[in-house]
Amino acid sequence: MALPVSRKCISFNLSKLFIKFLGIGKATAERLLREGATVAVFDINEEAGRIFTEEANEHNFTLTFCKVDVSDKQQCIEAVKNVAEANGGEIHYLVNCAVYFGSKGLNAEKEDWDKSFSVNVVGYANMVQVCYDFMNDSRSVDKSIVNIASTAAHRAQINRWTYSATKGAVVMMTKNMALDLSSHGIRVNSVSPAWVWSPEVAKVAVGGREKWEPIWGPYHLPRRLCETSEVASAVCFLLSEDASYVTGSDLTTDGGYCAIGPEGLGEHSNFAGTDY
Repeated sequence: MALPVSRKCISFNLSKLFIKFLGIGKATAERLLREGATVAVFDINEEAGRIFTEEANEHNFTLTFCKVDVSDKQQCIEAVKNVAEANGGEIHYLVNCAVYFGSKGLNAEKEDWDKSFSVNVVGYANMVQVCYDFMNDSRSVDKSIVNIASTAAHRAQINRWTYSATKGAVVMMTKNMALDLSSHGIRVNSVSPAWVWSPEVAKVAVGGREKWEPIWGPYHLPRRLCETSEVASAVCFLLSEDASYVTGSDLTTDGGYCAIGPEGLGEHSNFAGTDY
């Protein structure tokens, strides 16, 4: 999904696979709406987009939905232009959350690599390239882009060659974007969540969260999975003026996942502590 938005309109790329618009994308859109942003949502799931738009409008929020496949640059061009023209020709923010979750390892074929990179990397680049002109022309002093990455960019996981490679690319591409756009007053950062209770995680949680949180929760220092709203808070911080001197950074919103070593939470660690 993508959302073109300014303070007037912010642009987000939400996941193509978020079921009924649940997950980080929806949580971020909802948070930005509550903050007063005019939000445009780009996604390939037209029915979910219609439902989300109706829900937002019922609560007097300004939300526009556009059916867009972010891996298709021409679709991005047309949709972003329409959104910008409806908002005074300006876009202030972009959040890229589109994702193809396919994970292949030793069995990965060319089509797996192509699909993963076309959405997770090229899709992000398409949206930044297309939104750039409308952000550059904006009179706003604060213009910002946030790309959703993952702790998969920082830690090895089993059978995740394709997915992890794209998230590593997002982290590095973000730094390059930040450099290239810095002279235009546009900040670019990424956010790397760890295990978030989302539709994608729920798919493999047979037996529900009650069963799996005690297993997956201890991968993190708070001993629980992250909520989508907590990732949304990190995204909104990076978009805000409070992060005016933050650019080219990856914010690991991971509950200490990347801080923990092979000893985990230390339940089985013991040290002699000899005092000579």
